[in-house]
Parts: sequence; C-alpha cells; structure tokens
Amino acid sequence: MRGEHAAYACGAALGFLGDLIAADPRRGHPVAAFGRAAGAVERRLWRDHRGYGAAHAVLCAGGAAAGAALLERAVRGTTPASPSSLRGRAGVALTAATVWAVLGGTSLGREARAVGGALSAGDLDVARERLPHLCGRDPQALDGPQMARAVVESVAENTSDAVVGALVWGALGGVPGLVAFRAVNTLDAMVGHKSPRYRRFGWAAARLDDLAGWPGSRLTAALTVLAGPDRRGALRARRADGGAHPSPNAGPVEASFAGALGVRLGGTLAYGGRVEHRPVLNGGARPVAVDDIERAVRLSRRVSVLALATTVAARLVAGAARAAVARGAVARVAGARVAGGRGREVGAV
Repeated sequence: MRGEHAAYACGAALGFLGDLIAADPRRGHPVAAFGRAAGAVERRLWRDHRGYGAAHAVLCAGGAAAGAALLERAVRGTTPASPSSLRGRAGVALTAATVWAVLGGTSLGREARAVGGALSAGDLDVARERLPHLCGRDPQALDGPQMARAVVESVAENTSDAVVGALVWGALGGVPGLVAFRAVNTLDAMVGHKSPRYRRFGWAAARLDDLAGWPGSRLTAALTVLAGPDRRGALRARRADGGAHPSPNAGPVEASFAGALGVRLGGTLAYGGRVEHRPVLNGGARPVAVDDIERAVRLSRRVSVLALATTVAARLVAGAARAAVARGAVARVAGARVAGGRGREVGAV
C-alpha cells in the first residue's frame, strides 16, 4: 500500500512537470478524443429530456472512468508494488501520463497571456480572436477592459477546473479519479450550459460537474488566500462575496482571486447573445487592468504548485495512517492468538 501511494506521488509530480514543459498539444490530445466520442454519443442519444441527458453523462463519464480503472489494474496488477520495480515504474508512468493529459494549467496561462499581449498592443481584433480559447463569452460584445476582466475571471475559475480539481480527485481515486473528473468537466463544457438545446439534456452533466468541482474549488480558494499578494483582501472577499456567484464553485474562487489581486470582478457579461448581470465581487476595488492578467497567471501558478504539494502530501499521510491501522489490527489478532494458545496450554496442564 505504501508503494502504491509513493508511486502516485512520483507520477503526479512528473505529470505536473510534463504539463509545465510540454503543455497541451495542438492536435491529438486525449481530452479532445474524449470530446469527439462524447459528441458521437450525444448525436445518438439527444432528446430534450433530462433522463436522456443523465444517461449520456453516466455513459460517457462512467465509461471513461471504468476504462481508466481497467488500464490501471492491467498495468499495476492486483497487489501493491514498489515504485522501483517494473510494475511500479509502469504505474508511475501511467499516472504521469494521465496527470499530464488532464491538467491544463500551462495552456491556461499561455492563452491568457496571448490575450493580454494583444490588449497591451491595442489590437482588439486579435484579442477577440483569442478570447474564445479561454471562455465562451461573446468577444464582439466586449471592449478592452471587459476582455481583461473576462481573462482574469477565466484564469481564476480554470485554475480550479483545469488543475486543482483534477489533483484532488487524483489523490482520492488515482488514475480513474483523474480521468473521471476531466470527463465530467469536459461534458459540462459541451452540454452543461443553459442554451435551448441543452437546458434539459445538459442538466445532469452540469449538476455532476458542480458536485465533482466542489472540493477542488474550496481548496483553490483556500490556497489563493494563502498564496495571494493580499491575503486579508482575499479572505475578506471570499467570505463576503463567494456565495453571490450563480455558480457554487466559481464564486469562492473568483472572489478569492479578486480580493488577492485587489480588483473588481463580476458584473454584466454576454454569452452567445444572452446577457447576464452577475453580482460584483470585491466591489470596493478598482476595475481590472491589462497588467492584472499577468498577475492572475502568476497567482494561478503558485496555487497550482501548492495544490500539487497539498494533495500528494494528503495521499501519503492517509496511506501511512491506513498502513499503521492495518499493522495494529494484525498485531492485535496475533496477540489474541498467542493469548488463546497459552490459555489452552494451561488448561491442558
């Protein structure tokens, strides 16, 4: 058991490093392949009905998790192995590849900086062209400051969705946990929005994503308070405004980022021609400036590193605790057998 947790820790660290170095490929990414498969299932199952949407979510996310579990079992076997053994090294490699595939922190920073660079150069057309890589807002309805605000909000939310949440579920469930979380998150991005087509069909995916994202969003908010340049501001905004956002998971994260960076987030935005008026987060602060994009990316990176350290440490500690409990149980059983044997010997005399 101890070897299994050590193998996960090594694999998670290597996968995180891989994301820092290689980021997401432009083509052939496993998550994109899952998206195409989920789209094909949707074309066969779609009905304007919640039940069909629930079947779609369970089939796609459950199938991905089951496939990952079978692959992990085939690679690691049924008994724990040392990370230095052949099976152990294979398990480390599988974990590293999966962590690299499901994380998107480096790509998130790259896209945010691309929009920020275009805004700094005054090229709003290029900024509008790149913004859809980060979020689903209508870029034509946004001016420069509004795009800067959209980027900072997207960096905050996706720090949880694309990095921290995955690491949390990886620590809880290993490779199947990593894959399941990314599958649920991808399904929500595909069908979880409130368009006429997906209002009912995507309901299950959206609710499942809310449930899966809850622990990661809370950890992201807590680490933002810890890593942010203004800890008191982050904590104050998190407490005051974290529950005001319509998303139960985006709210705490965006409020914490707003307070940590000393900026104002939220307000009016447009999605595909639909205008939403969201509550303002950290309302007493100044509006977002272009320079805040780089500050948000750096904060996101610090939070991501802390999340890796926290989740790996938590898994190692939990594994050590379970091993200690198991050893204690074995010792108690052995002691009871010895005592029973002595009793029988006395009776025989």
